[in-house]
Amino acid sequence: MLTGLRRLFLAMLLSMLAAACSPGRAATSSVSFMVFGDPAERQAYADLVDAFHEAHSDIEVELRHIPSQGDYLTRLATDFAAGSPPDVSLMNFRRYAAFAAEDLLEPLGPYLEESDLIGIGDFYDVSIEGFLWQGELMCIPQNISSLVVYYNEDLFDEAGLPYPADDWGWEEFVQAASVLTRDVDGDGTIDQYGLGAEPSLFRLAPFVWQNDAPLVDNLENPSRLTLTRPPSLAALQWFVDLRQVHGVVPTRVEEAAQDSESRFIAGTTAMFLNSRRGTPTYREIASFTWDVAPLPHGKVAAGVLHSDGYCMSVATENKDAAWTFIEYANSVAGQTVIAGSGRTVPSLKAVAESPAFLDPSLPPARARVWLDTAAVLRVVPVISTWEEIEDTASQEIERAFYGDITAEEAATLAFQRTEEYFLLGVSAARP
Repeated sequence: MLTGLRRLFLAMLLSMLAAACSPGRAATSSVSFMVFGDPAERQAYADLVDAFHEAHSDIEVELRHIPSQGDYLTRLATDFAAGSPPDVSLMNFRRYAAFAAEDLLEPLGPYLEESDLIGIGDFYDVSIEGFLWQGELMCIPQNISSLVVYYNEDLFDEAGLPYPADDWGWEEFVQAASVLTRDVDGDGTIDQYGLGAEPSLFRLAPFVWQNDAPLVDNLENPSRLTLTRPPSLAALQWFVDLRQVHGVVPTRVEEAAQDSESRFIAGTTAMFLNSRRGTPTYREIASFTWDVAPLPHGKVAAGVLHSDGYCMSVATENKDAAWTFIEYANSVAGQTVIAGSGRTVPSLKAVAESPAFLDPSLPPARARVWLDTAAVLRVVPVISTWEEIEDTASQEIERAFYGDITAEEAATLAFQRTEEYFLLGVSAARP
């Protein structure tokens, strides 16, 4: 008869043998992966993790999801400060510099150079540019979205307006927005606005560049904003005039009561400036037909890059496993999964040019707009204090947009209030 100790040993042995023979997955490494976004975005990354598990049964990826982008950034900062960051996280190219400057991220360039699955030439150049930090590639970009004009075809049809052309300009843009701004019931109150636009530095940036003007004094080693320079100020004035002269966007009070994106979804705003991220939400619209157009151009054509990258924490214990996941996520197989959500413009040229992105059965019909304008995309400065610079300058731009101060006053205040952040910041080009 077996003793109690022998029975326990035998039970443990049988249990281990059963696990070894089990058809299920027995991971030997684990990787934490944190993302943010709405339920549709979360599902897309859950699908990505499931696909990865099928290809790599020895690595367990734990998906952590934070719905709000603001909460996500706070959580990232808190986790890194506490020494317990996620192994892999998604970071926008405008935000990762604060972590790179503190040596909290693992450079991924050497990993990419050794990869047999993906290579640097497979990506759009501008997406790589956004994640170069002092000569090293820090994160692997998943997308190259840009700002576009979402427009309500039904409202254009009702107004007898042609849909926006690929080469339309500022004047045509304002004219269309003016015609589409209407007091529908004749009670003296605007019921339908021609345009919805966020009054921020990031939304203003492409229009400054389109006026053949600079946003900062030196893109690689910026030391100040240059909105006070005549051509830059002229672009700011044009942007402010959308509200103050033409009245084609809601007032501050109206925007607070119902934001412009909600108005666009409800069919009471004809055009809305947004990146590809809005597409999954707009695909649920059943009351009207919509599409996208490129930004109107000024003296030159220019757009602003929107890109998120997979970044690895330098504190990650199993870097090989973390890289294996990042590599897969940014392979053709991985980016195809995320492209299916509608949220991203893939950074891999092969996926961007495939039906996974250019699906003719799903809106927008003019999805190629994102690819056709990729060549004119530009990046805002990559500097560790850019979030503070952008937020502070946007406060002054918003005040001018809603008539509290002039455009010239906003430009001066934005310069003065952000000067300290430039002095404190570490830039991507600085050795």
